[in-house]
Amino acid sequence: MKTYSPKPQHIERRWYVVDAQGQTLGRMASEVAALLRGKHKPIFAPHMDTGDHVIVINAAGVVLTGGKEMKKVAYRHSGYPGGITGTRYDKLMRVRPRFVVEKAVRGMLPKNRLGRAMFKKLHVVEGAEHPHDAQQPVTYTMGQPPVWEGLPAPAPRREPRTSKATDSEATAPAKKAATGTPARQTAKKTAAKKTTAAKKPTKKTTATKTTDRKTSKKTTKAASSAGEGEDA
Repeated sequence: MKTYSPKPQHIERRWYVVDAQGQTLGRMASEVAALLRGKHKPIFAPHMDTGDHVIVINAAGVVLTGGKEMKKVAYRHSGYPGGITGTRYDKLMRVRPRFVVEKAVRGMLPKNRLGRAMFKKLHVVEGAEHPHDAQQPVTYTMGQPPVWEGLPAPAPRREPRTSKATDSEATAPAKKAATGTPARQTAKKTAAKKTTAAKKPTKKTTATKTTDRKTSKKTTKAASSAGEGEDA
């Protein structure tokens, strides 16, 4: 059995809507990252982007448990000496709730250009409305990954070859039909060839030829001696 590898024509992109209202940030981000990577599909491969598009609405309603909004800090650096700045998540949730969700999901994707391509399929909206109605997105229920039947049908198996004789006999009528001669003539020709091969006499060896010559000489001598005796 050959290992299946997904091809671009086998990948189908669907759209899902995730409501973040009252959802825990980390648990929601893990499921969104799985949808973006395509881990819910049977054609998933870690080296390809087989995932779907995800729309996250109500990003401002995300919840952090255990008091992490007062302890967790998001850092950034300007690139200059001493240019590091930190923003606590309680302020970040009030000012930039969209960035909070994007940062959590980005951290769960591969850290390469494949992960950057997956991240482009994430669409986060702070409110309850999104501008992607034309894509006909489906509502996603947390904890219930969609059932996917996107695995392509396997190619039909080839029949095993029995022998060369049977293959030649089977292909001969087809070749004759393609050239225009009927199959009956081919059967008659093969039968005639067999009869001529059976009628051909076998060649005598040199030993048999010499014995035939000796016997013929003896018979001629005996006949001549018998004729002389009768004359006397």
